[in-house]
Amino acid sequence: MSLLVIGSVAFDAIETPFGKTDKIIGGAASYISLSASYFVKPINLVAVVGGDFPQEYIDSIRSKGVDTKGLQIKSTEKSFFWSGKYNYDLNSRDTLITELNVLGNFDPIIPDDYQNCEYLMLGNLSPDVQLKVIERLHNRPKLIVLDTMNFWMDIALDSLKQVISKVDVLTINDEEARQLSGEYQLKKAAQKIMLLGPKYLIIKKGEHGAILFHEDRSFYAPALLLDQVFDPTGAGDTFAGGFLGYIAKKDKTDFDTLKKALVYGSAMASFCVEKFGTENLFNLTEQQIEDRFNQFRIMVEF
Repeated sequence: MSLLVIGSVAFDAIETPFGKTDKIIGGAASYISLSASYFVKPINLVAVVGGDFPQEYIDSIRSKGVDTKGLQIKSTEKSFFWSGKYNYDLNSRDTLITELNVLGNFDPIIPDDYQNCEYLMLGNLSPDVQLKVIERLHNRPKLIVLDTMNFWMDIALDSLKQVISKVDVLTINDEEARQLSGEYQLKKAAQKIMLLGPKYLIIKKGEHGAILFHEDRSFYAPALLLDQVFDPTGAGDTFAGGFLGYIAKKDKTDFDTLKKALVYGSAMASFCVEKFGTENLFNLTEQQIEDRFNQFRIMVEF
């Protein structure tokens, strides 16, 4: 099944209480694509980088089954760069540097080969860019998943609501759900958000797992208790990649399939946080993923 991923491919510099990096590879589309590649291939990527972006990394993601025909390279410009420092609990962070660079005027061009995608993942970008992608596809995918953040709620709420009305699944965190809905209680928040259009809503709660809402039904997947957590950067994007990758593999969009996909997404996110950046997403095995999935199953059986 064909999966199209739109998002950022970028540089990150990360500091946590457990270590520090110089510039490393990051960006929502990087995490999403690598995570999804363990379930379905090819992953068709649409993103933009500058001339400073290393060819070795492009080659490395290609080796994981990611098609980079849609990756624009602006040779005279610089890639998007973000730097952040996490507090000791890893739930809060301070942004130190944000340089949009090529992402500031990103125009998502969809190659002809990508036009018949069956599943679409809209990574965290400007709602205007996300809308352009939907409008430029000749046929509507079977399932469209949208990720966004409170920044867009602050500065582009009308455009955000417009794109939310056109998707099937919205994924946000609990703080963002409360802001978007104006409701503190998450069940009420979910009901209000789904009135905006999406059939499904995922509310992520960080170290406390994630909740899937659909009509009057809900499903909770806890986060796994890990021996070590080094870096939460990209965990939400890795979750989204595993979630939609599993759905594309099964080629089903019913509630039961999405429930299982929620757990696979959580399993993939648990690998991501064990090392810095995308490092842990390059060398996983199918058996490791199934073992991690079964750890979730054992944890919630009663």
